[in-house]
Amino acid sequence: MARFTTDVALRWSDMDVFGHVNNNKFMVLLEEARVAMMFDAAADAGIAGFREGVVVARHEVDFLLPVVVPAETRVEIWVERIGNSSFTFAYELFANDKLALKAKTVMVPFNTETQRPRRITDDERAFLERWTD
Repeated sequence: MARFTTDVALRWSDMDVFGHVNNNKFMVLLEEARVAMMFDAAADAGIAGFREGVVVARHEVDFLLPVVVPAETRVEIWVERIGNSSFTFAYELFANDKLALKAKTVMVPFNTETQRPRRITDDERAFLERWTD
């Protein structure tokens, strides 16, 4: 299995009143990992379609450990499923090398002109397949 790995930075503003990273801030960290993969790494591979439009259809998150700032955090992301017009990312977020969160996100390529979902292109599929389990 190939995993895309990226470091994500925690900010003091990510903490809640209890000193832990607030649960909704994890969505931002996962988004940063997706952007690094779908926009930056895909663009490096010559795939521009995701930059033109993709939306989140569903999130599923399991919080395993509390995370406090400061911590060294990284996200490992891979593709669990590829359909015709959607795909599913799976993630593991590590804080100081301890698994703190597992998550999944269903993504849908989106045509911003028509405001409608679109099918995954052959090039996008080939890129996503590089990161499948």
